[in-house]
Amino acid sequence: MQRWVAAVAYHGAAYSGWQRQPDAVTVQGCVEQALSVVADHAITVTCAGRTDSGVHAQGQIIHFDSSAKRDSRQWLLGVNTHLPSTIGLLWVLPITADFDARFSATARHYIYVINNSQVPNPLMREHALWEGRSLDCDVLAQVGVSWLGEQDFSSFRDSQCQAQHPRRRLLDWSVSTRGDFIFLHVVANAFLHHMVRNMVGVALRIAMHKKPVVWAKEVLLARDRSCADVTVSACGLYLHRVYYPELYQRDFPQLGASLWW
Repeated sequence: MQRWVAAVAYHGAAYSGWQRQPDAVTVQGCVEQALSVVADHAITVTCAGRTDSGVHAQGQIIHFDSSAKRDSRQWLLGVNTHLPSTIGLLWVLPITADFDARFSATARHYIYVINNSQVPNPLMREHALWEGRSLDCDVLAQVGVSWLGEQDFSSFRDSQCQAQHPRRRLLDWSVSTRGDFIFLHVVANAFLHHMVRNMVGVALRIAMHKKPVVWAKEVLLARDRSCADVTVSACGLYLHRVYYPELYQRDFPQLGASLWW
């Protein structure tokens, strides 16, 4: 059996999240079905981060094992032939058996995209959250300062979260802009269910000057989901990149430039 690692990109609007479900169309289900056709035997994949329904990915990382005699090009072209147009493998490489897409990862980088304009851009309806009210980007950047480091993120944890504990290490919270679009970059060792979308909900309230910046820390320290704000739409959330030790990362192809950030 050879272990393979691959990068997957997908537009999440049409899928009930990443994780395979018996009565729903999911990204994992589509990828496994396509891989199994090319391999001519059943294949199960492991991913770096199980994204929710409607969430997109530019650089989801998966691994799978197969006894099929295929090279990287055959996997890449063959699998993409059997995938819907909203899912695609970006590259495929052989890798050592000790690599695990989930447990070998050191950090995940998500980007939340906001269309901050008077009227929504119709081309971005399923790609970004439209917010017509003015947002203070300088304040938006300050919001995450009190969240950096290892913290108890219970206030941003969905009630259905299955994680064993609420502690996560937030490594970066930063803001960039391009025209009418705001990009919130959030990097952590791992994330709780709905964590990014709940954090963005709090951040937007503060960026509208409806709450002071100190409210971000108060919400965190409360360790109570009811103290936070709304869970924003999944349409603006992207799994941008997954980080691994140099032992593995050095051989991974660089992702191409995105349309926005």
